[in-house]
Amino acid sequence: MRRILPAVMATAALAGLGLAGAATASAAPATPTVTVTENPTPGECIDGGGKIGAGNICIGGTRNGEYVD
Repeated sequence: MRRILPAVMATAALAGLGLAGAATASAAPATPTVTVTENPTPGECIDGGGKIGAGNICIGGTRNGEYVD
């Protein structure tokens, strides 16, 4: 019994670490696939599902909140 108990405790501890690592890995944020470096044109704002609002700001769609050149 004295030999079995530490082995069981060690196994349980390692299993717990494995579960914590898996939970951390699954909670990692997704990597963005498109990097926006320039302001959109009016056509890009509209094509992305938005409309041009006051102050040349794209409202809605994929370019929401970006200044339109």
